Amino acid sequence: MTAQAPSSSRLTVDHQGAVAGSIQVPGDKSISHRTLLLGCLADGDSRIQGFLPSNDCLATLACIRGLGVSVDTPNPDAPTQLVVHGNGLRGLSPPAGPLNCVRSGTTMRLLAGILAGQSFGAVLTGAPQLRHRPMGRIVRPLRHMGAAIDAVDGHAPLSIRPGRLRGRDHALRVASAQVKSAVLLAGLYADGPTTIHQPGPARDHTELMLQAMGADLDISGLSIRLAPPTTPLAPLNLTVPGDVSSASFPLAAALLLPGSAVKVENVGLNPTRTGLFDVLEAMGGRVTLQTQRHQGGEPVADVTVRHSPLHAAEVSGKTVVRMIDEFPLLAVAATQAKGTTVVRDAAELRVKETDRIAVIASELRKMGADITPRPDGFAVDGPTPLRGALVDSHGDHRIAMALAVAGLLAEGHTTIERTACITDSFPSFVASMRNLGAGLLEE
Repeated sequence: MTAQAPSSSRLTVDHQGAVAGSIQVPGDKSISHRTLLLGCLADGDSRIQGFLPSNDCLATLACIRGLGVSVDTPNPDAPTQLVVHGNGLRGLSPPAGPLNCVRSGTTMRLLAGILAGQSFGAVLTGAPQLRHRPMGRIVRPLRHMGAAIDAVDGHAPLSIRPGRLRGRDHALRVASAQVKSAVLLAGLYADGPTTIHQPGPARDHTELMLQAMGADLDISGLSIRLAPPTTPLAPLNLTVPGDVSSASFPLAAALLLPGSAVKVENVGLNPTRTGLFDVLEAMGGRVTLQTQRHQGGEPVADVTVRHSPLHAAEVSGKTVVRMIDEFPLLAVAATQAKGTTVVRDAAELRVKETDRIAVIASELRKMGADITPRPDGFAVDGPTPLRGALVDSHGDHRIAMALAVAGLLAEGHTTIERTACITDSFPSFVASMRNLGAGLLEE
């Protein structure tokens, strides 16, 4: 399994009367990345089920293999089942050349934390889109710990040399799971405790996995304290739950199309990830959770959504980080809600795979939406009928899928250009939507 560079394929979407049925979505992308990165540091074999073989996660897989870690797929017919043969904290090998993170910011940022503590140097690079994303946010705290890491005007490629890491206190400027994780991973190699103070809640998958592996990690409110390990990290044995961000697209389609009802099974519902569901419920959406349980330390449930009339809402503050990947989809939903939906405190959207504020506004306007970009968010007046149009994902997987949902609502045909990027997170998106009756055609 290797990551593939996206081509410039396109997707045609027809106006849809309703979608209905029950599906499962692929494994959680954030957790899949971490099973590889933490599994390679364990002392022994980590067994993973439900791994997401998307382009981003395959980039992480290629990088750890480049560091001398063996990863097997015991069943060739089941690429979602992996065994990561962990070499321990000090068992990585110098790479033969630069490590290519392709388009994955998670790969680059988290791997930088691990490499900062190694006895050898390495270079992290990636595709042009990734090299335009800000990396100073991890370079600064890692340097604060003593890491020898250089960026190019705050961007990749990152050059990392051996350095002696010190335990430090960190007050994060923004609630960022990637920055927090990079610091925690570096903290495994520090000479004393690493403490992180967050301004708000952010994804906690790294903390949960480290605790499951036996790390001396304590969480108190928004503060985390990690002591350097005195014993080897235990291997992981877990099933990755379905990705809540991926599940949001078919569920939002059901919410917006009259007569629709969709159930997505086995969805990971970590409370740091469920902001969109909270907002949609506040807008009048009917979201039902069934068979709630825990799986690998993560809350999981089957989620059912039925068509519901929506009213506008305001989104800001701590809710923003809990749904940072879902704002393009919220913009689509807001076009069908009565009133003005306003998003604030979401300037982070401007430094994702694209400037998601500018891009979703420009593309939805082509379809007739009344959306106004703001420096830290957007405002959408609704409800507004959408019309089919030629739109462009700009190579952003979440923009592409959000526009596909908009296309189901729009009168006529919608063609979305540059949609191969969907495989960065949800390779089976088109097939899953077609199984629910949606009119999607790949070209």
